[in-house]
Amino acid sequence: MITNEELLDFMREKAYKPMTYQELEKHFGIGDAADFKQFLKMLNELEEAGEIIRTRTERYGVPERMNLIRGKLQGHAKGFGFLLPDDKEHPDIYIHANDMNGAMNGDIVLGRITSKSAAGGKLEGEVVRVVSRAVTQVVGTFQSFESYAFVLPDDKRITKDIFIPQDAFMGAVTGQKVVATIVQYPQGRAAAEGRVIEILGHKDDPGVDILSIIRKYQLPEAFPEEVMLEAEKVPDRIGEEELRGRRDLRDKRIVTIDGEDAKDLDDAVNVERLPNGNYLLGVHIADVSYYVRENSALDREAYNRGCSVYLVDRVIPMLPHRLSNGICSLNPKVDRLTMSCEMEFDGNANVVRHDIFTSVIRTTERMTYANVRKILNDEDPEVTERYADLVDFFKLMEELAMKLRDKRMRRGAIDFDFQESKIIVDENGKPTDIVKRERSIAEQIIEEFMLAANETVAEHFHWLKVPFLYRIHENPDGDKLQHFMEFITNFGYVVRGKGNTVHPRALQTLLEEIRGTKEETVISTVMLRSMKQAKYDANSLGHFGLAAEFYSHFTSPIRRYPDLIIHRVIREVLENGGLSEQRHEYLTGRMDDIARQSSERERLAVDAERDTEALKKAEYMLDKVGEEFEGIISSVTNFGMFVELDNTVEGLIRLSDLSDDYYHYHEMQHALIGERTSKIYRIGDEVKVRVARVNLDEHNIDFEMVDVHPREQKVNFVDTNRGGRGKRGGDGGGQRDRGGRGGVDMWGFSRSGGGKAGGRNGTGAGGGRGGSAGRGRTGAGGSARGSGGRGQSGGGAGGLGASRKPKGGGVKAGAIVGLKKRGKK
Repeated sequence: MITNEELLDFMREKAYKPMTYQELEKHFGIGDAADFKQFLKMLNELEEAGEIIRTRTERYGVPERMNLIRGKLQGHAKGFGFLLPDDKEHPDIYIHANDMNGAMNGDIVLGRITSKSAAGGKLEGEVVRVVSRAVTQVVGTFQSFESYAFVLPDDKRITKDIFIPQDAFMGAVTGQKVVATIVQYPQGRAAAEGRVIEILGHKDDPGVDILSIIRKYQLPEAFPEEVMLEAEKVPDRIGEEELRGRRDLRDKRIVTIDGEDAKDLDDAVNVERLPNGNYLLGVHIADVSYYVRENSALDREAYNRGCSVYLVDRVIPMLPHRLSNGICSLNPKVDRLTMSCEMEFDGNANVVRHDIFTSVIRTTERMTYANVRKILNDEDPEVTERYADLVDFFKLMEELAMKLRDKRMRRGAIDFDFQESKIIVDENGKPTDIVKRERSIAEQIIEEFMLAANETVAEHFHWLKVPFLYRIHENPDGDKLQHFMEFITNFGYVVRGKGNTVHPRALQTLLEEIRGTKEETVISTVMLRSMKQAKYDANSLGHFGLAAEFYSHFTSPIRRYPDLIIHRVIREVLENGGLSEQRHEYLTGRMDDIARQSSERERLAVDAERDTEALKKAEYMLDKVGEEFEGIISSVTNFGMFVELDNTVEGLIRLSDLSDDYYHYHEMQHALIGERTSKIYRIGDEVKVRVARVNLDEHNIDFEMVDVHPREQKVNFVDTNRGGRGKRGGDGGGQRDRGGRGGVDMWGFSRSGGGKAGGRNGTGAGGGRGGSAGRGRTGAGGSARGSGGRGQSGGGAGGLGASRKPKGGGVKAGAIVGLKKRGKK
């Protein structure tokens, strides 16, 4: 019988012309009635999945051979969207709001390209067909009109309210947060229709806000009954028969180091000085795979959840608490089953020997980051006295960790040291304070030890050539990296690279150069945005950010499914000396799916966590309207600038609120420049702002500018062939009016004429055609792409920026990055 892949490969051949099912039947020689029935079923399933298309003449072919593109729709609050093709090499396609054809954010769709930009880069298209729906239920605020009602979605990417007929209210009243399931999807101008399936409570009731976010992301709170029954059968204690075949490490001094409020302790460590002067590091991880067996109810639920989700006021665990806080948690002074990785390091922190094995441990102490920090920094004599017998132990840990870190930095690992915060809430969920998280020496010790174990395990099993899951971080996109390298020239820095590539060591050198400077946060943020997201993969493709050839996630099986999976593979290899051919084939076939599912669930968890943080930060600032704060411009866009306060709260100063001038947006320079006053607002400038408005529904905070302290920078003034006047900052209307002629403004930047095109990145005044020569050509010192137009974040003036570099006067004194120093020519 023909397989799916054989049929698809046949249809992808250049010589293939769409065939009817009878012609396909004849071609593949299908004679048996049962095989024919199975073949028709296969065609129907592939058609439903969007893998093949059936034409009006009943002929079948693959989408790409019919000028159709399959992919995921990324919606935008303004109504338009982007089709992200399954083929990662294919550029994204802009979909106008009128061309969505009823598709919603996250849907898998088939699209058709309708136009290309003059340079052949930007694509526009339309949705031809929705293959599968991502949104099946909506969380929002119920608004009743007696005989009918609407649900106003919390997710603003769902741009039309959901119509609810009277018989589907389920007792909901205006102002309540509800969950509605969609019974009919939008068609043309008609809104989607739904029915209420759950009432969460009034939107102002305590706890309803977080509950709404949980429902919005469809995070599973309670565990199914079969999962809980399975968890109840897991023993509370370890029997002697369970220790058979395990290495007994209970006589070793092993500790856990975690946060004060951590309950799922999944890693423990020990360090010894060997007689030869080397270090022996032991990383011992809870042996969760021993209790969560393959294809069990616990395993299936863990796969579906993917990871634990850490919201502001609660944790939604991947495994039931009986396991995560009980028998799997490495609690102090009790026996626990573990998976251990022991590594011997020489004086230069090179691994000279390693061993991976199952074990049993009994931790000596449950330490906290705060107490280890106090001991190592000699901050608290009482704490030091309490753990007197462990002081030298922790000092040896610090010694090894710093050597590991130095080695990692020398090879080029990138170390982003962003300021993180923790939101303190009371028993009603009301935020009372926002405190900065400290990344002390204690956190660094655990970080270095976990990184070392993850790399060692990944390399060991890579060379064994067994099916495995790796944590990969691909090289940055060349264009984005080039834009970043152009951006940092505004601060006087240059990173040396070949073409559009750069070694991570050069980027880490830059981070070291800017450490402690006012521009540190800004440059670090823009650098991070220029990089790709880390993800899981069945192939070891390396980790750019860590400058590591091999990397996996081995150390957190309580809260991450990929860690649990590789523990299961490790156990099987250790117990059986390898994998059978049949088992190897089965696991190989599963790894791609697990990697995809785990990556998707991780991104969803991060989005939910950020959503709750934004909500609580907005709520925290609600009673501070009218107060003034110091901050730094963290982002500049075509619709305004974001300012981050010292407590990590971020708010927007809208372009429409800057009434003293017309401001032009320069994308590559991350700057707004006043047309009349030449006043400049740059990313990195220190400002004083006033809290103007707080919108709890949108989780948004608006600031007003009080004062600005621009960072010092010398600029060469050029004033030739000024471009057309741009529109005043404000909300873009999404139209495509042609702007004035472009040119080069007084800053030497490529400048575009005024237009109104809404951009991909949000609302705002858009640019017309860029460069004084128009249509893709560059003006003097300009870029080939003007700002604005569809798919671009337009902004009156400002193309992609200065292709000329500032001369010596614009260089920061002594700035050396990537061993290249810029000076006067």
